[in-house]
Amino acid sequence: MQLYYAPNTISVAVAIALEEAQLDYQAVKVNFAEKEQTSAAYRQINPKARVPVLVVDGGILTETGALLDYVADLAPEAALRPTDPILAARMREVMYYLASTMHVNHAHKMRGTRWASNPASLKDMARKVPETMAASCDYIETFGLKGPFVLGQTLSLADCYLYVICTWLEGDGVKHQRFPKITAFMAEMEARKSVQAARAKNML
Repeated sequence: MQLYYAPNTISVAVAIALEEAQLDYQAVKVNFAEKEQTSAAYRQINPKARVPVLVVDGGILTETGALLDYVADLAPEAALRPTDPILAARMREVMYYLASTMHVNHAHKMRGTRWASNPASLKDMARKVPETMAASCDYIETFGLKGPFVLGQTLSLADCYLYVICTWLEGDGVKHQRFPKITAFMAEMEARKSVQAARAKNML
């Protein structure tokens, strides 16, 4: 497998899941600073010009949530996705919130051109980011974390996703220390070999 990623982006969540599952993969860095993601060559791999991309024997897969589910399918013994339907839905509930709301809140800081073109509008969106990200943290703190992890005592795919998003908080003007559960969660994740492996590969 080849994982196309950019450092400090949500693509690293897939790398962490692959490390948790102890699956072999080749990490291929996409250089956002040089706009490699918009090159003709990369658009042949992913016409959306984004990461992550996972190249597997069956073809090319995109979208973080889909790739995380694929990793869980490949390595059921890693128990990254609960077998209980309620818990699995609970896990995805948090993942979909992260994808549809918290990640979008963050993107308004530097990716505002996806939604507007007026410079004043872009600045206004960027100014709003600390507020909206803090609101998302309030939600995760109150409803998202049921223990050290999203599902309580057991790590799941949602934790790989949440961890990477929480690494963006300081840059978004939010101190995670304001949120005791998130702070404890980050400490738990930092201690895991999967996160340490991603850091050793300069993904984080």
